[in-house]
Amino acid sequence: MKAQAVVARNIRRLRVGRRLSQEALAVDAGIDRTYVSRLERGRENPTVAVLEKLAIALDSEISEFFKMPLRGEAAPRPLPAGRRPGK
Repeated sequence: MKAQAVVARNIRRLRVGRRLSQEALAVDAGIDRTYVSRLERGRENPTVAVLEKLAIALDSEISEFFKMPLRGEAAPRPLPAGRRPGK
């Protein structure tokens, strides 16, 4: 798996694991939502500065973005669409 794909997968894994929308992550990291989308799809190469912002927003270490998935591990599923109840 290419490094860019690993980073993309892990950004999404961490975001979904924390139940954050792309918009919420973008706001917390101080970047554009469409940029988060492009990162998660492997369309952009983030700088170290952007990875640092994302790590802080996700309350994780930068090294988390480089973890290789286990053999046969499913890709992170998207969050359910729409607003969460009570919001």
